[in-house]
Amino acid sequence: MPRPIIAKIHPAAIAHNIRVAQKTSGAKAWATIKANAYGHGIESIYAGLQDADGLAMLDFDEARRVRELGWDKPILMLEGCFSPDDYRSAQAMQLTVVVHHAAQIDWLIEANLYKTMDVYLKMNTGMNRVGFAPDAYAAAHARLRKLPNIGQITLMTHFANADLPDGVQQPMAIFNRTVTPILAEHPDNQRSCSNSAATLAHPEAHFDWVRPGIMTYGGTPFADKTAAECGLQAAMTLESELIATQSIKKGDAVGYGSRFIADADMRIGVVACGYADGYPRHAPDGTPMMVDGVQTRLIGRVSMDMLMVDLSMLPNAKVGSTVELWGKNIPIDSVAQASDTIGYELMCALALRVPVVID
Repeated sequence: MPRPIIAKIHPAAIAHNIRVAQKTSGAKAWATIKANAYGHGIESIYAGLQDADGLAMLDFDEARRVRELGWDKPILMLEGCFSPDDYRSAQAMQLTVVVHHAAQIDWLIEANLYKTMDVYLKMNTGMNRVGFAPDAYAAAHARLRKLPNIGQITLMTHFANADLPDGVQQPMAIFNRTVTPILAEHPDNQRSCSNSAATLAHPEAHFDWVRPGIMTYGGTPFADKTAAECGLQAAMTLESELIATQSIKKGDAVGYGSRFIADADMRIGVVACGYADGYPRHAPDGTPMMVDGVQTRLIGRVSMDMLMVDLSMLPNAKVGSTVELWGKNIPIDSVAQASDTIGYELMCALALRVPVVID
């Protein structure tokens, strides 16, 4: 019999969250499925993606996988191409590619494509990660426009601080000032600026396409607003069981380093889950979890394969009792916040050894 830990994936929640993005923005939505769908598994969530207007990702192998699954709607490669050969692969799979530096235009010319390709031209509006500087953007657009194998051009940027109330004000001013003359000459060009936070909080940035990432999986992009408050549903439940219980005395220590010292006699449980499964090793005492439907807390340092839980309020908990580490009842963002990280990291850190089932 395998260890009782399991990750349950909820495609219906994916579908719900995509609809939230579409309804909130009034725009088309690229469901972002990079990093193997934020650790959820592309194949596992595929049924929930059907109402998305397109899929956005990084890896060409992931693009092949979704095409093989039957996806016939647009696919956007968020980092674009890395060589002339990549453009030929993109053409064969009918991909839309981001162009964010001059070498990618050189490679596009060298690829000598035999039919048109849609591109997203990315502007650096202050994140200083990738994208053309505003004063170089119009020239890059003009260079693309001259190529015979370029179809639709979408004007694009990415926000560094969309989770803040005024976080898009300055980059939006830069973006709008730069694209206004381009749109005057090319009104068919579309625009795409919004990540999850901007989709939920900044209607001035919605335009034609939004790019929901973390919200697709039921995580919040905000530090001060929960996923539930955003109308989102968890797409993953990490679940295990108690594999032992202990009765300890006041003053007894629990786990490596004796970090937790009991301040009274108490019962504790041992859960088949550890940092080798993707649970954060640095999670502190008090990190929330649920046993048999009752919220309780982590105690002691997380081990490679096990962690300990307070059973003081659960007199009937026993070996085999169900434990929710995060999911529909314990928001992954609550675990992440307690552990001084973000839900994105926990999703992506789910270990390969954890069995995945579609719920």
